[in-house]
Amino acid sequence: MEYRSFGRTDMTVSALGFGCWEMGGTYGDIHEDQAIAAVHRAIDLGINCFDTAPAYGTGESERLLARALGARRQEVLVVTKCGVGYAEREKGRDSRRDTIMMSIEQSLTNLQTDYVDVLLIHWPDVNTPFEETMHTLDTIVQQGKARYVGVSNFSLNQIKACEATRRIDVVQYGLNLFDRRMEREIFPYCQDQGIGVMIYGPLAFGLLAGAFQEDTEFGDNDWRADGNRRPELFLRLFAQENFHRNIRVVEELKLIAAKHQKQIPQLALRWVLQHPAVSVALVGSRSVQEVEDNGGVGVGPLLSRS
Repeated sequence: MEYRSFGRTDMTVSALGFGCWEMGGTYGDIHEDQAIAAVHRAIDLGINCFDTAPAYGTGESERLLARALGARRQEVLVVTKCGVGYAEREKGRDSRRDTIMMSIEQSLTNLQTDYVDVLLIHWPDVNTPFEETMHTLDTIVQQGKARYVGVSNFSLNQIKACEATRRIDVVQYGLNLFDRRMEREIFPYCQDQGIGVMIYGPLAFGLLAGAFQEDTEFGDNDWRADGNRRPELFLRLFAQENFHRNIRVVEELKLIAAKHQKQIPQLALRWVLQHPAVSVALVGSRSVQEVEDNGGVGVGPLLSRS
């Protein structure tokens, strides 16, 4: 496993991380025994970063991760989030001090730990002053409940507004062969400021896993069944008119991967990891086999970024 610096923190992070969104049940049914076995295999292979959030299955992802880690908690970095999931607020976002303080306490209970390594604001709450939010995160660090803090899905201007109060240690954004938006402004700024960068969706939420066909249908409990959900985030990748085209693109990428004796997930992950701003790419895995397949990503460039 390749390890990288995590911005200016004192942590070293595996290039591949374990994304726990699926463990909350939003990608269809989850089999707990298989999920736990996948976590154990990931640790054995050297993956030391596990990313979750209370919004993933209303805390179920955190609770399942805790059951999976057990006594191995000290071997890994645990990242969780706060600031979403509140029905009475616009878009469910709430980064007020009292809400964040309650959220971290609940997350620590769910995770069966007394601290997390990184706490992120999941989405920007424009109705709460960023100064209040960042002061609250700093308080949590001072209390020893989080080692480092940061944000996810914030614009560059919002990041700068936050940093007027407190330094951001880590950020998290989407990046994959279908979505390169963050390369324009966010990543150069993070490189310049020494901010650790986590990537979610490096396999385009399953598209670049290479297992789908044009006639693939998603279950009612799988968010991808609604292809128009959150277009600003998911770019309508699973909308019917786009899905068929995207599957054809994936088939072409499979041929490129084969020329390098790689599977398409490994090709897609290598492309993400060759970006100099990236610290860790998060991949969700439902089984030991998926963990092992993704672990063959290797190092060095395979595709040009032009």
